[in-house]
Amino acid sequence: MPQPAPAYRERLLPGPGGWSAAVAFAVILGVALWPVDDVLSISTGVVALVVLVALAWWTSPVVSVSPGPDGQPVLRAGRATIPTPLLGTTTVLDRAAMTRELGPTLDARAYVCLRAWARTGLRVELVDPADPTPYWLVSTRRPTELAAALTASAPTGGTAGTAGVMGTAADGRDQPDR
Repeated sequence: MPQPAPAYRERLLPGPGGWSAAVAFAVILGVALWPVDDVLSISTGVVALVVLVALAWWTSPVVSVSPGPDGQPVLRAGRATIPTPLLGTTTVLDRAAMTRELGPTLDARAYVCLRAWARTGLRVELVDPADPTPYWLVSTRRPTELAAALTASAPTGGTAGTAGVMGTAADGRDQPDR
């Protein structure tokens, strides 16, 4: 039986700066070996670029909302998964709010799936009394779409909901965007 398509799926690949750095490293490696042998130089540069691209792909976490093995929807962020009925309030975080969440307000017990090149994210409260993790902080380039997928996957009458987008007021206080 084919696996149903996920409601949301994103691989947190590096941005243009990360890919440019990989290309620059491969070129520099090739140029450094040019005095030794031009064929060795070019082949080493190409191999380095292929290895760097493969590593970037392999180490980039996937964030998804999809049916789990038992058919129940789950949120997956990197290697961690949690059934969506165990999720509470979802808060979309802009760049400033994400920075604040990762700084002074971060709870050491929180699960964090972070990639620096994805500057926005989502804070998802957990309502599982058996889980000591108070919330998940997940990097994503499309936080509104992820929040919508989580809300849509919540069981009818469940506790999952969207709190809104957190922004920063002119005086530096947190303000929900409406």
